Amino acid sequence: MSLGILCPGQGHQTADMFAPLRDERPAQAVLRMTDAICGEDIAALLERSPGIIERNALAQPLICTLQLANWAVLAPLLPRPRVFAGYSIGELAAYGCAGALAPESLIRLACRRAAAMDRAVAAPTGLLALHGLHRDRIDALCRAEGVEIAIVNGADRFVVGGLRDRLPRCAEAATALGGGATPLRVSIASHTSLMAPARAVFDQALGDAGLRSPAIPVLAGIDGSAVHTGTQAATMLLRQMAEPVNWAACMDSLSEMGCRVILELGPGNSLSSLIRERLPHIAVRAVDEFKNLHGAAEWVSRQW
Repeated sequence: MSLGILCPGQGHQTADMFAPLRDERPAQAVLRMTDAICGEDIAALLERSPGIIERNALAQPLICTLQLANWAVLAPLLPRPRVFAGYSIGELAAYGCAGALAPESLIRLACRRAAAMDRAVAAPTGLLALHGLHRDRIDALCRAEGVEIAIVNGADRFVVGGLRDRLPRCAEAATALGGGATPLRVSIASHTSLMAPARAVFDQALGDAGLRSPAIPVLAGIDGSAVHTGTQAATMLLRQMAEPVNWAACMDSLSEMGCRVILELGPGNSLSSLIRERLPHIAVRAVDEFKNLHGAAEWVSRQW
């Protein structure tokens, strides 16, 4: 039996997501590091302005910070994972947790990634989740409405991205076809061609970051393949900025690699929910489903 670790992306971050870590010394070291990089007391900032957590420039590094902090507490308490898998910005965080990036390098990279993506398109962009429609209808809808598939979550679960003013019309069209649509709390069209201008900037940032081979494999978001080298990691991280993420393939790879217990590092439990639906034979929970990280670690230990 093997353990898989999940690092989710944007959409479920909250201003109080660091509260459970107040008494966790390894986590506090990570939080202080992020404060220093951002030049701001993040806890105080979020208390004053909780809505700021929605801004892409802050959301990306803070999600990575949360996952690094949670992993700093959990790593000594858990069996060695078989693999890490990250969703969107979570894929970058997964490389930090897997030992391919120093913590400070990871947070600085997340800041530079977010800034490059914010500058990629002058007009506002965003993402829209669609469900209940299969790929042929989604492809036709994208052509008609001028949007692109950003993430494949299942046979009838997709995320599309594009210019923000096109998304309401896309949602109406999906509903008219019998599907459902949910706007996502993401202010950029991640994983679409609109983000292509950000790649050159992030490529330079990756070159400066000292990315190395992960101690534990990480699944590539675009196809679910296992990444073992720093060169592969850089290529996949660059590609996923402007190419669709195939999370369905990642879920299948987790199963094929023998993961029968999976823990999601937060924020939220969206990836756990997708795995429960697609792979019911796997025991999967999110740390946010427990009172604290020690409860999550105890649940993992009971599965063996």
